[in-house]
Amino acid sequence: MAESLRFADEYRDPAAARVVARRLEDLAPRAADRLGHEGPGAIRVMEVCGGHTHAIFRHGLRAHVPDLVRFVHGPGCPVCVLPMGRIDDAVWLAQQPAVTLATYGDVLRVPGSDGSLAEARARGADVRVVYSPLDAVRLALEHPDRQVVFLAIGFETTAPATAVAVRRAAESRLTNFSVLCHHVLVVPPVEALLGDGDVAVDALIGPGHVSAVIGCRPYGPVAERFGVPIVVAGFEPLDLLAALELVLTQLAQGRAEVENQYGRLVPWEPNPVAAELLADVFAVRDRTAWRGLGEIERSGAGLSERYRHLDAEARWELPGGSPADPRACRCGDVLRGAIDPPECRVFGTACTPEHPIGACMVSSEGACAAWFAHAGPEPVELGRTR
Repeated sequence: MAESLRFADEYRDPAAARVVARRLEDLAPRAADRLGHEGPGAIRVMEVCGGHTHAIFRHGLRAHVPDLVRFVHGPGCPVCVLPMGRIDDAVWLAQQPAVTLATYGDVLRVPGSDGSLAEARARGADVRVVYSPLDAVRLALEHPDRQVVFLAIGFETTAPATAVAVRRAAESRLTNFSVLCHHVLVVPPVEALLGDGDVAVDALIGPGHVSAVIGCRPYGPVAERFGVPIVVAGFEPLDLLAALELVLTQLAQGRAEVENQYGRLVPWEPNPVAAELLADVFAVRDRTAWRGLGEIERSGAGLSERYRHLDAEARWELPGGSPADPRACRCGDVLRGAIDPPECRVFGTACTPEHPIGACMVSSEGACAAWFAHAGPEPVELGRTR
């Protein structure tokens, strides 16, 4: 249905959304019966991507899906999963003489054990916000007297842009540019959460932007191994409602397959250009630390040996610590789908977007930020935004 639409406003049509919502009301009891679940929120559907979390809140979808369905937040917010130790490394680098630390704007306020990059900048460190890794390369070209370090974060969505910048720096023979790399992969944390058994999930709404790079095929083994439907979805109201319809249909029929609701953008196979870039520039690390999730095997990427000379970890002896998250913050439980943000006792009181304790309140894709900004007592009309 949604794949035949052409314009963004068509994906926000209230009348079309209500039609899908009625079908969901019919499907949900059948899915619950097949699963043997009863009661409100019995069917737990995890939206992996933080962008989906914000779209669900912004369009008021929680108030318009069947009571049997509960959206569970996942670990797909790249800023939220940055461990404190990696922030500490970046803060340490930013405070070194003649060093400029460049990164994305969301990262500046993520707390480390010794404060954030924003606080380091307030103390005199040269910390720059860039919109593209190539902006960091340009800084290095314009300031040959300074070492420019780009803190690279994100899932497979942003990794190709970092790869282009690394290649550009290598081609330009830059000696004053390096990358502090914390790119992570989307499938391993999902496998870790499903395999943990601590959080029950009946189905997954797969990330749209990541899947535009890696395709849908990598999710196949996850669906088969854990017996959960996975539907890759777009970010408009009709996208998410249509994805939920596909999820509930699979559950009602006892299937666990990968389906692609976002076919207008997402292919089945990996993007070949991006795949070549990633294979050349990056190498999968044995283990990678995740905020709130601990270390996960083969879940992150560093620079490959070919570009090791541009790796900040090879140029500096970084602190490399592993400080624990603040006890009061339950960001890790939010990222695992174990709790909703209001269940954290500091949510909205000691922890707010202006004074965040945890990374989930900082990022524009963070679940805590979504609850804080959009959750309210009045439901939003389907197809409208808050």
